[in-house]
Formats: sequence, structure tokens, C-alpha cells
Amino acid sequence: MKDKHKSDTIILGALLSLSGGFQDAYTYVLRGNVFANAQTGNVVLMSQHLMTGDFRRAIHYLLPVFAFALGILVAEQIAHYFKKLKKIYWRHIIVILEIVVLFVVGFLPESMNTLANILVSFTCAMQVQAFRSLKGHSYASTMCIGNLRSGMESFSKYLRNRDRKDFVDSLYYFGIILIFAVGAGLGGVLSNLMGFKTILISCVILLVANLTMIEKK
Repeated sequence: MKDKHKSDTIILGALLSLSGGFQDAYTYVLRGNVFANAQTGNVVLMSQHLMTGDFRRAIHYLLPVFAFALGILVAEQIAHYFKKLKKIYWRHIIVILEIVVLFVVGFLPESMNTLANILVSFTCAMQVQAFRSLKGHSYASTMCIGNLRSGMESFSKYLRNRDRKDFVDSLYYFGIILIFAVGAGLGGVLSNLMGFKTILISCVILLVANLTMIEKK
């Protein structure tokens, strides 16, 4: 059954991507150079430290990967068990849970960076699992490579067919990448200025995102 809620709008996708970039910069700048969203980077760094015998650092990068996998599992379970609820939309549950977890992260000291990275990776995974559609097209709100591929594919089709729809589709993807980059830039700059509580800004962004999904009766 087609999802009739407002969960694939441009404004929602933009807010989620802004938050996604913000979170990635936050964990990298303040929480020990770990990527909250780009788990490929964590796997590369984990493998590098593993091969050099630095098992402590290897685990440092491995734990967020496990947390990301767990976040996917939890989001899928929430979708399965709460999708038919009439009083609350299941994606609201995902975003509210994300806000609560990130709020907690903002008050974790530097000595708990590993836990902070685990929690942020967990929430990013829930978001990327729950929000996968933008104007009817697949996209990712917490990473860029899939969006870049899809954007260039649409642009390539436009060059061949001159179909305006393909050109517009490519702009959607490139726009999301740009917004993610803006979020990452802001996250990096503000993290250096405001410290660990910078992640609370992401909570505000997600709160606004949640409000955009409210259906008017």
C-alpha cells in the first residue's frame, strides 16, 4: 500500500540531509575522527588499524559499524510493527527516537566518545532506513555517493533524450548533496565553536523535520 503521509517531500529531504551532514561533521571533529554516516570510511580505518596490530583503534571504528547495522534493524522492526497504527505515524517514532538519542549525546563527555559515536551511528542508520524516497525517487539523507550516482544517471539520460523530467530529477539529487555539504560545513565550524552540545542543533533541525510530516486534518 502506498504511503500517503508527507515523508518524501523536498523540504523534509532537505532538512534530513542538512542534519545528516551536520552529524557527520560533529562526530569527525569532536568525537575522535569517526564518521557517523559514512561507514565505508570507518571500515577502511578499522581495517588499517587491524592490519597494524592496533586493535584498540580498530574496535574504535568497528563499533559504529555495528551500531549502524543495529539501527537499520531497529528501524525496520519499528516500521513493521507500527506501520498500521492510526494515532501516530511510524516515521514520527523514528525521528523522535533520533532526537532523544542525539540530545543525550550532547551531554556525553569526551571520555565517552566511543558511546557517542555508537549512538549517532545508530540514529543515522534509523534515518537512512526510514527515509528512502524523495519525490518518488530513491535517495539517502545521510550520505552522498548513492545520490551522486543517481543524479549523474538522470543527467546522462537528459543529455540523450532531452526529457525535462530527467533534468529535474538530477537537480533533486544534486540539491540534496549540496544541502548535505552545507550541513557538514556548518557542523564542522559550529563544533569547533560550541563543543559537544553542538549536536543539539541537529535535534532542532529534526524537530522541524518531524513537524513537516504532520498531516492537516
